[in-house]
Amino acid sequence: MYKNKKILAVIPARSGSKGIKNKNLKKIRNRSLIEITANILKKVKYIDCAMISTDGVKIANEARKFGLKFFKKRPPYLSGDRIGDAPVLREALISAEKNMKSKFNIILMTQVTSPLRTAKNIKDIIKKIINKKLDAVWTVSKIEKKYHPLKQLKINNNKLSIYNKGGLKIVARQQLDDTYIRNGAAYAFSRKAIMKKNLMPKKTSYILLKSKQISIDNTIDLKLAKNIII
Repeated sequence: MYKNKKILAVIPARSGSKGIKNKNLKKIRNRSLIEITANILKKVKYIDCAMISTDGVKIANEARKFGLKFFKKRPPYLSGDRIGDAPVLREALISAEKNMKSKFNIILMTQVTSPLRTAKNIKDIIKKIINKKLDAVWTVSKIEKKYHPLKQLKINNNKLSIYNKGGLKIVARQQLDDTYIRNGAAYAFSRKAIMKKNLMPKKTSYILLKSKQISIDNTIDLKLAKNIII
């Protein structure tokens, strides 16, 4: 709890994965991605309950080993690879409140595929959403201007073209605004936002992370993470 606000941390981890088989159970230096995430959450004393949302028995068992709550398997209609985070978080919140017999004010989402987060990152996001009376806060990373959307290309029918025609007017990097990408380290939402399944309501802000972050989608990402995490 922080300033009388009860906090629920949800780790979404479905069993299916196309990029890496059993991705959520992969290990870095003998620790599974679930264990790494669970151990970081334990360092954040503000969290009242940390739970796993999964459709996989092996994932649920791994989560329990490291102190995460598991209330029930995720229903089949929330288990596909095209299911967004909003309905998953809403279902997790309802399940947690039913089992804990308590309402939560703030819902965190920490994805196991972003293992470079720190406890401070999570504490900062909690403090900001509560102190600033926001409905959502995302952690983001700044993108190098050479990857700016107006400099990107596309290929269609074997032909190369500019992705956004506005890019034709760009002749110097100074013309480009700064852009950012969500890095998956942490998200915080108000209960109202989750119940409405709106992850970017009007009162949405950010925490800019300058440290190296990685989102594991394939074997190359996993190898990079193994070289970074000590």
